[in-house]
Amino acid sequence: MSQKKLVLVDGSSYLYRAFHALPPLSTAKGEPTGALHGVLNMLIKLLREHQSDCFAVVFDAPGKTFRDELFEEYKSNRPPMPDELRAQIGPLLEVVPALGLPMLRIEGVEADDVIGTLCRTASAAGMQVLVSTGDKDMAQLVNEQVTLVNTMTDTHLDRDGVKKKFDVWPEQIIDYLALVGDKSDNIPGVPKVGPKTAAKWLNEYNDIDTLIARADEIGGKVGESLRDNLDQLELSRQLATIRQTVELAEAPDQLRVAEPDNDFLRSFYEHYELRTLLRQLLEAGDAEESPAAEPVAVKGQYETVLTQAAFDQWLKKINSAELVALDTETNSLNYMNAELVGISLAVKEGEAAYIPVAHDYPGAPDQLSRDAVLKAMQPWLEDPSQHKVGHHLKYDAHIFARYGIQLAGIQFDSMLESYVLNSVATRHDMDSTCRHYLGIDTIHYEDVAGKGAKQITFNQVALPQAAPYAAEDADITLRLHKKLKSELDKIPSLATLYETIEQPLVPVLIAMEETGVLVDRGMLKKQSGELAKTMARLEEEAHEAAGGPFNLGSPKQLQEILFEKLALPVVRKTPKGQPSTAEDVLAELADDYDLPRIILEYRSVSKLKSTYTDKLPLQINETSGRIHTSYHQAVAATGRLSSTDPNLQNIPIRSEEGRRIRKAFVAPEGKILLAADYSQIELRIMAHLSGDAGLLEAFNEERDVHQATAAEVFGVPIGEVTANQRRSAKAINFGLMYGMSAFGLAKQLGTSRGEAQDYVDLYFDRYPGVKAYMDNIREQARQAGFVETLFGRRLYLPQINDRNAQRRQYAERSAINAPMQGTAADIIKKAMIDMFAWLQNDKPPARLIMQVHDELVFEIDPDAADELSNTITRLMCNAASLAVPLLVEVGKGLNWDEAH
Repeated sequence: MSQKKLVLVDGSSYLYRAFHALPPLSTAKGEPTGALHGVLNMLIKLLREHQSDCFAVVFDAPGKTFRDELFEEYKSNRPPMPDELRAQIGPLLEVVPALGLPMLRIEGVEADDVIGTLCRTASAAGMQVLVSTGDKDMAQLVNEQVTLVNTMTDTHLDRDGVKKKFDVWPEQIIDYLALVGDKSDNIPGVPKVGPKTAAKWLNEYNDIDTLIARADEIGGKVGESLRDNLDQLELSRQLATIRQTVELAEAPDQLRVAEPDNDFLRSFYEHYELRTLLRQLLEAGDAEESPAAEPVAVKGQYETVLTQAAFDQWLKKINSAELVALDTETNSLNYMNAELVGISLAVKEGEAAYIPVAHDYPGAPDQLSRDAVLKAMQPWLEDPSQHKVGHHLKYDAHIFARYGIQLAGIQFDSMLESYVLNSVATRHDMDSTCRHYLGIDTIHYEDVAGKGAKQITFNQVALPQAAPYAAEDADITLRLHKKLKSELDKIPSLATLYETIEQPLVPVLIAMEETGVLVDRGMLKKQSGELAKTMARLEEEAHEAAGGPFNLGSPKQLQEILFEKLALPVVRKTPKGQPSTAEDVLAELADDYDLPRIILEYRSVSKLKSTYTDKLPLQINETSGRIHTSYHQAVAATGRLSSTDPNLQNIPIRSEEGRRIRKAFVAPEGKILLAADYSQIELRIMAHLSGDAGLLEAFNEERDVHQATAAEVFGVPIGEVTANQRRSAKAINFGLMYGMSAFGLAKQLGTSRGEAQDYVDLYFDRYPGVKAYMDNIREQARQAGFVETLFGRRLYLPQINDRNAQRRQYAERSAINAPMQGTAADIIKKAMIDMFAWLQNDKPPARLIMQVHDELVFEIDPDAADELSNTITRLMCNAASLAVPLLVEVGKGLNWDEAH
């Protein structure tokens, strides 16, 4: 006998998601119908795809709930329900029962609590439960019998799915939500704690109670924030907890689907002009819309290559194929330390092989020698005419480099194709990309290697599990490439961007990462010691300013001293009504009081020590003495490169202590560093895009653009611009470029909002082309749904027409900034490609070792410094042709700080 299944629908979630996802729809009489249309279509689709006798749609009941009694400010952030949505609730409550679906609304609790109770009772009765919702809070209900489905994205969350999505298990979700908080529900959470930090803590401490008991172990500003907000954590946990003890009149197996009331439905659909639903009803499903395809498993013929004869056969296949998908399996994600475990190949869809060379688990079968396999494959791997495709093939190139093989013929990369096609549609890892574009569920790494502390390295995975997983990676890469290339070819500008910028950049990054940058470990150690002394001095100063000793890391003690003992003004309160000691609060107080200034300086020095001078030495490769960062192409939506291990983009430059860290990035003996930095490149791009006469004139005449702006805005001769006026003009130039409001500008300049608005008005009066560009690009984005860089890169803005003002305004700011930031990213990538060709062909005494924002850093021969400087400047300036000249500033020195 089959197990009974209960399908539960979070009707309130459906209602809001349908309302915000669909454009405003209405009848000829003006009655709004968008939410009705969306909810009914989702319900009918769910009924069709998840047939079950037991079904219920649960809505929030009007009135307050127990959570409002716990916390008066619960959900106080939410704006009032729009009238056009409120008007659709009554009709929706009428039509759901007419579909034959049981409907529940229980006063005093939310729909979540009703669903939670039904999940508990149904599970206890041995039923399987499917909950259809888009609410992340529901993840706490998932267990072996309860699964979530998001019908908008066709994604399912079981226990493993929850762990994959949130990096915590379902039983930890309540604590996770309590830590992160929820702005929409006004659940306080812990400031500065985001999803990654919450998951990290819960993976280490298991639950909030243990975390609270060991809160003193958490360092940095986030640790201070935790300790400062311990008293509100329990409240957040109660607010986030779905109650599972609601008294219900019906048991789960009594919530039976009934026959629909077709007469009522016909009348309803006619009245609200829901023509598609009416046609489906009248034609008995003949015109029913095709359901979205459920993800399917991959089907293919995969071979595990264990004999020389089989290997020889595959060598023939790859040598005769036009394009081969290539993937490596290793025992580590760190390419500097990883060892090759096996190689995957695919020559056509569904035909792939895995060649294991280092699986060493007990009972593993004999495998071909790694050295012999690599020696036999080396001619093919290094042949540029033998075209390869991979998914993040840069990593595989590093692995082959460990064995003296320089991978060539890197023709395509499905990760980069996905990224160029739409940088924000999905994550660009193989599993996500495959599901999004192919509708295929792949074998996940955790499926074969396990999870968490029990996860094994790939060399320990048994071949019956390892081989299908590995071969599938190659097969999927080939399939993805075919799909993505066809999509790119439909948009020639994107295809050109991929072919001329993103793909050619791969060998440039490989070379940079392999080279790395030399770092002076001893200097960093010395700096750590000096920073420790500075922290000790600041601690003494803080004690003196406070009138006695206290723990600088204790927000509670700091709160007592600042606001009780010293009676400083309270700038802001925590949700529990306590005076806040957050960083922005201290920064405001620091203008007038010593102790907040000292505390901020102490925190800054402490961060430098823990993040950089203590950590960077641990990232130096023992063999090369260098740090080998990883550059990422498929992360930033605008096209900018990012880096990890370490993140070079965030090494400080403005403070003296921060600049000293750059001194530890040094040139090898007999060399110097040369840093070449684009000057004000985004402002120059703004001048080009806007065509504003004033900006064009300032740049073409090589004037100080901030000084020129100050002269225009403040109405003074350019020679009489003061330092403060130039500083304000600089803030205006950059602030407006990033979509900053008058309020934000006032805060940055320390002026009134009215004065800042006057500056903005004057700026746009003097530079009308900039204002026109901003207005036009916002409108273009609303119409097209995306903006473009000069080189055709697209940034899609799905929230540009969002009803939520905050999301819409963020998208509008992105619409203004993305073409500039993205064009700047494209330009420096083009410069890097040109630079690499020069380095490869002319072989000058120089190596490109770092890229940070708009700056390239080289190791060069000092005797050729002037000539190299001229060539580097020329290549960077020629990377793009704008209406204003590109300017590159060059510096040289024995370390990065001197060169910068």
